[in-house]
Amino acid sequence: MQFGCSDEAGPERAPGGGSKWLQVVLFEPEIAANTGAIGRTCLALDVRLWLVRPLGFRLDEKNVRRAGLDYWREVDVRVVDDYEAALAQSGATRIWLMTTKATRIHWDANFESGDLLVFGPESRGLPPSILESQESDQRLRIPMRPETRSLNLANAATVVMYEAARQLRTSTGF
Repeated sequence: MQFGCSDEAGPERAPGGGSKWLQVVLFEPEIAANTGAIGRTCLALDVRLWLVRPLGFRLDEKNVRRAGLDYWREVDVRVVDDYEAALAQSGATRIWLMTTKATRIHWDANFESGDLLVFGPESRGLPPSILESQESDQRLRIPMRPETRSLNLANAATVVMYEAARQLRTSTGF
């Protein structure tokens, strides 16, 4: 697969030898530019990115490369056929589901090294089957005015990843 993507789980080690402190799952992402931007943020924070098929674009599209810039080929991205495969291969210790339907705000979560952040597709969010797979306290939302339906997926993922990094900065080296 192009651009450093892998269909294989491979070792759960960061390029520098340490374990991945955080992983992100994009369930059926639809917009190439969002995925590219999220990949770039994942690289900046040394976070593994899981993409769950079907994808609404091809990974070699110009929009993915443009948003990821020349960093895209360095992103630790894994592509899997279904959500269960991402869970099984990630080895994550805890799962956080991001949804506008949650009552708990993302900054009230106590993130830990090894956590998995799961985001749904841009047009519809996570399906009920995934939302119901976790207790309500594992579902998080980003606070915003009621008139605002949601944030752009790339912005939402960045907000939550950086909150996790802020909380764990001593263990992440940031």
